Amino acid sequence: MQTQKAMQTAESTSSPIFVEAEKLLEQMQKLTQSVAQRAYEFFEERGRMIGHELEDWFRAEAELLRPLPIEMKEDENRFTVRAEVPGFKAEEIKISAEPRQLLIEGKCEKAEQEETEKVVYSERRSNHFCRSLHLAAEIDPAGVSASIKDGVLEIVLPKVPEKQPVGVEVKVG
Repeated sequence: MQTQKAMQTAESTSSPIFVEAEKLLEQMQKLTQSVAQRAYEFFEERGRMIGHELEDWFRAEAELLRPLPIEMKEDENRFTVRAEVPGFKAEEIKISAEPRQLLIEGKCEKAEQEETEKVVYSERRSNHFCRSLHLAAEIDPAGVSASIKDGVLEIVLPKVPEKQPVGVEVKVG
């Protein structure tokens, strides 16, 4: 993963925080459990009537997660990922880079409000997103950089140079 010096540099320049993939995967599992719990609540509200499980799941995801629109470009030396993250600060975004995978998570904390009414339907945006991208080529995780400007997160992932075949001379004797 990232070296301590690189992580300190990333934090000091107010860029998104780089974390180990295991931590993000654990958070993704917790998030999946939250979505499953909310989908089950929808199931119970309908009187446990079967046949709408997928609808309940998508409704729970839409309520708990914000979509993360991305654009990924590739050239011979790197991948460049741009994601729309309006309203998120650099310190609220966590990124993990592995040789063939990129994980991005963002969560902005909001003040807890006491609710006296039950939400029946909501189209408000969530304050949480999570995205995993599989990369078509191997990257150098230590060289990954990220910045955020005007609500757009840009991540540059340098590719590992392909190893060229080397000719071997056959000697007699």
